[in-house]
This record gives sequence, structure tokens and C-alpha cells, in this order.
Amino acid sequence: MNERLEKIPREREESLCPCKSRLSYADCCLPFHQGKAKPETAEQLMRSRYSAYFFRLTDYLVETTHPETREPDLKAELEREIFRINWHFLTILGTSKGGPGDKTGKVEFEAEYFYGDEPRKLHERSRFKRHKGAWKYLDARG
Repeated sequence: MNERLEKIPREREESLCPCKSRLSYADCCLPFHQGKAKPETAEQLMRSRYSAYFFRLTDYLVETTHPETREPDLKAELEREIFRINWHFLTILGTSKGGPGDKTGKVEFEAEYFYGDEPRKLHERSRFKRHKGAWKYLDARG
């Protein structure tokens, strides 16, 4: 278990989830981050990955990247960059497939962040694909 997740302050659990679901973190992405539940949809996985970036949970990001597209040095690359970026806001623009009965799905979103002091925006159409029954992030070629 990731040491960071074992010592989550009660305030974080009770606060709204960074993925903008309007649920508390404890009722939204935390169970995914702790490995107590699996996202049922591609959108849930996308939101949980955004929250993992927000909280800098590199192990979760590596684990939820599809083996077909997971680079061998992904963890090192994430650890090198993740503290330079502060995620600010997520907006889901649309989804295609990615439901509980689907094998693939797409989620289009915009994420606002700061790189240093500079505000930036990421617009992405992410593709997701199941691996051994679980949703995984495939790539941004959607």
C-alpha cells in the first residue's frame, strides 16, 4: 500500500473530490486509489486518474495505464514531472462508450493546471480499454 494513502487527513476524505464529481473524495476516487474498488466506467477511471495527478499518486497512474502503451520508464518520468504541475480544474466534455458492459471507451476533457506560475490547459480525447476486466488508460489518440 502506498504510504501516502495510509495517512490521509480526515479533511481530505471529507472534502469534495478534485475530479469535480460533486462527491466527497472518500465517496469518489479514494476507494480506487486505495485499491478497494475498480472504476466501472472509462469516465470513472479518467476522473480517478485526474485525482491521482492532483494528489501525485504515481503508482496509481502507472497501474491504470494499459500494458500495451505503458512505457518502461513511465514511473520515473512521472516522478520527475509530477511536482512541477499543479492541477486546478477538470471539465468532462463528453464520453463515447466506456460503460460497464463495454470493452473500449473515450472521454474528452479539459484540465486546467499551472506549470510553475504559468496557467495552462490540456484538451484531450483519451482512449480507454479493458485489461483483464479492469479499465485502463490506453492513449490520447481518441
